[in-house]
Amino acid sequence: MVMKKTCHFIVFISVCSFAVYSGITQSEPEYTTALLGEDVILPCTFSFPEGTPVPYVVQWQKQDVKIPIYIWYDGYPPHAGEGYEGRASLAGLAALNLTSVREADQGWYECKVYFLNRPPDSPKNGSWVHLDVLAPPHFKLKPPDTVYVKVGESVTLNCEAIGTPLPVISWTKDNLPLQPSPSIQITASELRINNIQQSDIGDYLCVASNKEGKVSSLTKVIVAGPAVITVPPRNTSKLEGGKVEFICEAKALPANITHRWYHNGVDITQLSWLESRSLIRKDGLLFINPLTAEDSGLYTCEVSNGIGNPDSASAYLSVEYPARVTYSPTIQYLPAGLSGILRCYVQANPPFQFINWTKDRRPFDPNANPGVITLNNGSLLFQRVSHEHQGRYRCTPYNVHGTAGTSNIMEVLVRDPPMFIVKPHDTYQKPVNSEVKMPCVGSGQPKPTVVWRRDWFNLCYGTTCSVFLEWLALHLTGSRG
Repeated sequence: MVMKKTCHFIVFISVCSFAVYSGITQSEPEYTTALLGEDVILPCTFSFPEGTPVPYVVQWQKQDVKIPIYIWYDGYPPHAGEGYEGRASLAGLAALNLTSVREADQGWYECKVYFLNRPPDSPKNGSWVHLDVLAPPHFKLKPPDTVYVKVGESVTLNCEAIGTPLPVISWTKDNLPLQPSPSIQITASELRINNIQQSDIGDYLCVASNKEGKVSSLTKVIVAGPAVITVPPRNTSKLEGGKVEFICEAKALPANITHRWYHNGVDITQLSWLESRSLIRKDGLLFINPLTAEDSGLYTCEVSNGIGNPDSASAYLSVEYPARVTYSPTIQYLPAGLSGILRCYVQANPPFQFINWTKDRRPFDPNANPGVITLNNGSLLFQRVSHEHQGRYRCTPYNVHGTAGTSNIMEVLVRDPPMFIVKPHDTYQKPVNSEVKMPCVGSGQPKPTVVWRRDWFNLCYGTTCSVFLEWLALHLTGSRG
């Protein structure tokens, strides 16, 4: 035989040598198993030609993978395919040592041995090994921890697991095996409960098992309920400038409770004068700081979780403050010889207890002045006004919290009461379709207002006012006051 020197390129290894011939390998496939994460050796048995060791190349191929996963040739760095770097190495003459086995490693492997410069003893070349990777189950898809339902609804719980061997799915309810029924359907990957009743409520356990182990996932099926207030707000009184907290605790299933607060029926988020000073916490507590008198009123807490009707509870807030004067007329006219009232316009919470008066910078005691009475609203009633009552008055109201201050000066001027300069006759007789004029002029200081009435209904209002009846039609003239 004439030996011919040639160069051959085997996949990723360039080998400059003599002619290459296939070695003898076994033709019957082998089967081996490995646990997930452990190491395994895939066998490859062969014999050298004529029993004499010669240079050779080992190539391992995985079915459906185009590029060899491992190539070895003595004296050259081995080649490991993608995903096998650092995990594949030669064991013995041609066996493949595979470490940290993965589920993706499962499948058929072919070992090929190539001899250099030797004729084959057999035309057979190729050894097949099937690797089974045994893996305990783990979930690919599992149901949620909690499912909220309404009576009469249907619910589906999905549960899928992978592993080797393929896991078997089973279900239990409240630790008892669950069997199919007219309302319960069980498939390989889901559990469906139709027309849920109270008896269907409970703990459902999905169990995935194979001979390598098992895993489970628990789901609580709960009947959903609307939000209910458990601790309602309570009526309270606070001082102006202070702060207040209204509690509104609630429970619900599911517990995704939304709290809304209203002031006298209006959402407080729509009240700019209140919204800027208020805060609603996640637990429903309403906090207002600082308080003003306008904050008094009815506060309503409304809770909802989207199921059923909202629940609500109300409480009244009374913001207390010292008595204060809200308005002080600069001049107050009182009619001489008649009764007259000098008002002190007061706002207080709680109501005022008493009012102190001064006249011309001196204390003025109504009880010490005959003909002067203090009314329930704190005003002064002069039963018969005289010029002695004229002067500069001030009032100071008080309640349990004291006073916010004294009024401005109210100057009382005593004037004669209005009198007629011109007044209408007692009776007018006119033919039909004619005109009638009824004059009415008064005098006084300040200038009096004239009011005309017919059958107790106002016809004319002003400082001067005349009424004309023309062609039985009513005409009003005069300057309006």
